[in-house]
Formats: sequence, structure tokens, C-alpha cells
Amino acid sequence: MPSTTTKPYLIRAIYEWCVDNGFTPHLSVAVDQNTRVPMEFVKEGQIVLNLSASATRNLTMDNEWVQFSARFGGVSRELHIPMSAVVGIFARENGEGMGFAVEKPTDPSSPPETDPPKPTKPSLKIVK
Repeated sequence: MPSTTTKPYLIRAIYEWCVDNGFTPHLSVAVDQNTRVPMEFVKEGQIVLNLSASATRNLTMDNEWVQFSARFGGVSRELHIPMSAVVGIFARENGEGMGFAVEKPTDPSSPPETDPPKPTKPSLKIVK
């Protein structure tokens, strides 16, 4: 049986460490088609979210998703972030935390990726 990834456990641990030390936990997310965040706040395909108790409501972090409600421009929004989209979690005050490699979502309906084409050998051509 394959073991589960350590990523969600590490994210929860860094979150708890931030809270225990009075820091503000922030989550860095690479936005993809499975990520539900306010798109108007996404910059260059990423968004950084404040996960503090005063900024979120009903925060849950399981092995697959980070989910919560937050206010953006005074409007409450539901956010759903797959663990595969989490790029990092850190304390706003000192930047300490942990970064993660961006994972590609597994979709059995998508074709397998092929290797990029190999570069051809350079050649010179005489032009008259």
C-alpha cells in the first residue's frame, strides 16, 4: 500500500507552530483549474492567503484540501485549495516556514506527458 505524502502533515505542523508563537500563518498557492480562490487577487498564477483565526472562518486542513471562508473586499468567499497547489506556508512576521515543489494534479483522463523533443545538432549553411 503506498504511503501518503508528508506535505499536508508538514503544512499543519507549520501552521500550528505559527499560531503557538503568535505569528500570522500565510499560505502561498499556485492557482490552477482545481483551486477555488478569488481570481481578482491572483497575480502571475499565485495567491498568498492569510490563515490566521481572525482572517478565516471554518478552516479545515485535511490530507487533500485546505478549505475556509474569508472576506475579500467585505464579501465572504469560500476557498478550496488542493494540497497539490500549496507552494508554501510561512510566518508573515519573519518569513520562516516551508516551501514545496509545485505538483501537477493527477488526472487519469489526461494523456501521459511525453519527453520534450531533443534538440537537433546545429549545422552551418553557406549563403551566397
